[in-house]
Amino acid sequence: MTANLQPLPPTIAWRGGPDGHLELLDQTQLPHRYHVLELGDLEGVIDAIRRLSVRGAPAIGVAAAYGMVLGVRRAAPMANALVETARLVGAKLTAARPTAVNLAWAVDRMVQAAIARPALPDLLREAQAIHAEDEASCLRMGEFGCDLIGAGDTVLTHCNTGRLATAGDGTALAVLFAAWRKGTRFSVLADETRPLLQGARLTALELAAAGIPVEVIADGAAAGLIARRQVSLAIVGADRIATNGDFANKVGTYAVALACAAHGVPFYVAAPASTFDPQLDDGRHIPIEERDATEITAFAGKPVVAAGIGARNPAFDVTPAGLVKAFVTDHGLLRPPFGPAIKQMLRSGR
Repeated sequence: MTANLQPLPPTIAWRGGPDGHLELLDQTQLPHRYHVLELGDLEGVIDAIRRLSVRGAPAIGVAAAYGMVLGVRRAAPMANALVETARLVGAKLTAARPTAVNLAWAVDRMVQAAIARPALPDLLREAQAIHAEDEASCLRMGEFGCDLIGAGDTVLTHCNTGRLATAGDGTALAVLFAAWRKGTRFSVLADETRPLLQGARLTALELAAAGIPVEVIADGAAAGLIARRQVSLAIVGADRIATNGDFANKVGTYAVALACAAHGVPFYVAAPASTFDPQLDDGRHIPIEERDATEITAFAGKPVVAAGIGARNPAFDVTPAGLVKAFVTDHGLLRPPFGPAIKQMLRSGR
């Protein structure tokens, strides 16, 4: 089904010059309320990242770049102080969420920019460049991947990988948006994505707002629908990708990939080059964020587990490269064997 919905405000926006502020669409209040946070200090950005007001690896990276501007602003008159402060601010931002590599990538780029040009206006320009590059990257991913979607396909996706997860059209959803603009007509099944329902609250909202037919399914329903040949292909995003193609994404992704492999359904991953971690040979050493157990033991603020019972809440899982048919990147499609293809892409410019 489709829905008539109000256009979403920008996920990320910087207002003003070096003394301006960062605006983030508060995703914890979607889909029922469109509330924009106005942030003027580092602490506000860190809090927004930790509590998922902003989420999605590329969007976190862009938000962190602007967070660097806010964090060093007070030290701007002194070049040496600015550089040292940039390093300290960067360490605080990187610790906010450990799995998404785009955050550390953006922070490192901002620190290097501060060393090269220790002036606040230059630092803001670097953050704006990261923002603009992500928008362009999303469009390229969409163009490179749109032909993977065929007329009449039913596409399965997991978690949110669209305009709410990036500064542009998204990663996996950018592929769908590009295919739809091209005239290909298809429908989407969006996993609800427990425990925080990013698929139900965010992905379905974005697709419906774009006029793309979408239905939400329980996470546990995906494998059965795949087995019954009711899914043509699956496409997801990623938060960190090792150089052999193992990747971390929202918990539940591995189960989707296994079901696709068992039933011969193509499984694709869409992510920009900045999500690939050149320091990791494989997925075994990707850090997995463990979030608060109350995200599992309560729902909408009400306990759903008996008192005294604990919970495990890994936010991500790691899917082996062997389950992936292709990676859709901003440098083109990467197909197996992934090791040489990924290394070549990283050598050509990240």
